[in-house]
Amino acid sequence: MKSLIDILDLSVKEIDELLELAGDIIENPVKYSKACEGKKLATLFFEPSTRTRLSFEAAMYELGGHVIGFSDAKNTSASKGESVADTAKVISCYADIIAMRHYREGAPLVASCNATIPVINAGDGGHSHPTQTLADLLTIKREKGRLHDLTVGFCGDLKYGRTVHSLIEALSRYSGIKLVLISPEELKLPGYVKHEVIAKHDMPCVETTDLESSLPELDVLYMTRVQRERFTDLTVYERLKDSYILTAEKMELAKKDTIVLHPLPRVNEISVKIDADPRACYFKQVRNGKIMRMALILTLLKDAEGKTPMPEPAPTERPGGDKLFVNQHRCRNPQCITVTEQELDQVCRLMDADRGIYRCSYCDKKIRSEDE
Repeated sequence: MKSLIDILDLSVKEIDELLELAGDIIENPVKYSKACEGKKLATLFFEPSTRTRLSFEAAMYELGGHVIGFSDAKNTSASKGESVADTAKVISCYADIIAMRHYREGAPLVASCNATIPVINAGDGGHSHPTQTLADLLTIKREKGRLHDLTVGFCGDLKYGRTVHSLIEALSRYSGIKLVLISPEELKLPGYVKHEVIAKHDMPCVETTDLESSLPELDVLYMTRVQRERFTDLTVYERLKDSYILTAEKMELAKKDTIVLHPLPRVNEISVKIDADPRACYFKQVRNGKIMRMALILTLLKDAEGKTPMPEPAPTERPGGDKLFVNQHRCRNPQCITVTEQELDQVCRLMDADRGIYRCSYCDKKIRSEDE
């Protein structure tokens, strides 16, 4: 594991090892207070995200390391047209590990293929956010004592919520997981997640628009914000933004040991009156996010020790054995990194041979061979 770009880059064994390390960091913080002494983390945030950036910075400081980087791409060479590939090569000369957030989907993958140091995806557009998923898993594990045999409800924006997609992918590797998907019709979970993750792993799944009727059966309720920044038509956003609001009265319908998660920031989808409820775990998630990032930084830096610094070539195979094809089809997603990095190889994987459906390896958007 040279870098972490997608949660599926991690095996169940690797996730369990990270969770175990995180638990030890929680129990023995002094033991790790100088673990990264002399090491530098570069935080490259081309898209604003104060919480995630500060979490990475706090993680590195608590490991005894240093932080360099930026939080606004307008003041960097990217504003002059520098490619993500070149940025990764340059920063590799300054730091020991990179945490990158980018508005272009697939940008951290491009960085990892050109950097000579580990790269952590801190969020790429609406695509993936693997370290948030690790925070979610640690919170569920510590609060429920397990990552199997759980009924997990996802409520709100399931269409654009990258944290939802990533957590479903992660939970698909554990047994006994039942999903309850609660959303308005316009924000339903994308078909590719339902077909390529849920159906593929034969996960029991229910779709509904009714939060109240679902609450009594849930072990975990994962609330999400309707994200204004993902809408091109703001009238649709205004109509949907208050679709679900979790109140203290509604929580009376939930089990005594149901836990409530939220990737934050919240707007008004969870009443502040719930904050005092012991079942409210979203601020514990924040702390767990910092701890999991500490565990990940330690693991990636240890893995890089003693190895010759070399760029990592683009993968020829995805986890699970999906074969990749180069320059056979072009991605049409306007948010994909291939739009701006013109010399990138177009890499995709075959999902459905009968219908000629491929999926872009950078942004995971569907490509139909017949559309070209």
